[in-house]
Amino acid sequence: MVECASKGAILLYSKEAIAEGCAAVGIGSTSAGFIAGAGGGVCQTIVMGPSTFLVTAVVTGNGSMTVAGAMATTWRDKGLPGFYPGGIAIALRQATNWASRQGFTDLTRRQMGRILHADPKAKLSLKEEAVAGMVGGMLSCWNHPFEVARIEIQARAMAGEGYLNMAAVFRMVYAEYGIGGLFKGLVPRMMLNIWQTLFMVSGAKLIKEQLTL
Repeated sequence: MVECASKGAILLYSKEAIAEGCAAVGIGSTSAGFIAGAGGGVCQTIVMGPSTFLVTAVVTGNGSMTVAGAMATTWRDKGLPGFYPGGIAIALRQATNWASRQGFTDLTRRQMGRILHADPKAKLSLKEEAVAGMVGGMLSCWNHPFEVARIEIQARAMAGEGYLNMAAVFRMVYAEYGIGGLFKGLVPRMMLNIWQTLFMVSGAKLIKEQLTL
């Protein structure tokens, strides 16, 4: 709950601020969507680093590990930096997550407007907005290997195993499982991405439009 509330607030505030800045300097809506999404995603790393680390520690532990126990152990042994193993993988995942979700959704909106209404800037219906969000969410799953790397790096950190950078993790997973190992769990994540895009991209746009009427 803490992660969901905080990362959502950080994303919406930073993403909209960056998007408005892009618009102010004349950057097109689709390009602005990719830029704003990436910036908002990177900002989320502040809270998602510790949150995902603690969840991974509990899930991959020996069964007796609690969130409070993981926090105490990490703080005692490694201090604040200890809560950010795999921080680069998280930042890349979140940047590409929201750049793709926002950017692909905006791109789909323009294509739907052009095809359905002969105007790329046409206002879409509620159903059309939902379809655009679903497409954007599905397409954003191309970066799933970053999530696989994040889980492996954080699990190794909590287990006290040697650090592997992201490239080394990719090589290890590929050597053991092949290309399919880098996309393990893709279908559930696709469903998650669709939901998050509908809520945080399509839904946020509709709410913003209503508030500015």
